[in-house]
Amino acid sequence: MVTPKINCQMDTHRKVIIMTQVNENDREAFFVDVEAAAKKAIWCALATVEHGEPRVRMVHPTWEGSVLWLATGPGTAKARQMLEQPMVDIQFQVAPPDFIHLLVRGEATVFNDAETKARVWDVMDYDLAQFWPEGPTSSEYCAVRIVPVRVELSEMFGTTNKRVWWRR
Repeated sequence: MVTPKINCQMDTHRKVIIMTQVNENDREAFFVDVEAAAKKAIWCALATVEHGEPRVRMVHPTWEGSVLWLATGPGTAKARQMLEQPMVDIQFQVAPPDFIHLLVRGEATVFNDAETKARVWDVMDYDLAQFWPEGPTSSEYCAVRIVPVRVELSEMFGTTNKRVWWRR
């Protein structure tokens, strides 16, 4: 199956930027590329909403297939904001020479149950004990799952090799 091309926007030189829609046959390979790009970024910006206004902070999530996980405290502003308004945006930006741009829009779910917290503790690609020394049973730790509804992966700030997947 040929992946459809969609004209998406005009750049400053009035050239058409082509966006490739990722089809279901290419989904798994696309998310492998997404995870590889995210690992190069280390940190990313998470945008939530509070009282109708955006709130942005740096986080370090970890991909598990096509799902994004992050760890936080249940009493944090971001956990509260995701409980109240679960749609979030996440932006990974990889610096030169790669200039990879990764945008994720997804629905966040906050988990406080012991089983999910223990599993996600092992999924995360850094040592959560530096923040929660008591381990996954800490009442100060919760896991957040972000199920993407749209993922955009591109180079040169979205001007080349733009691929977009969205949940249908």
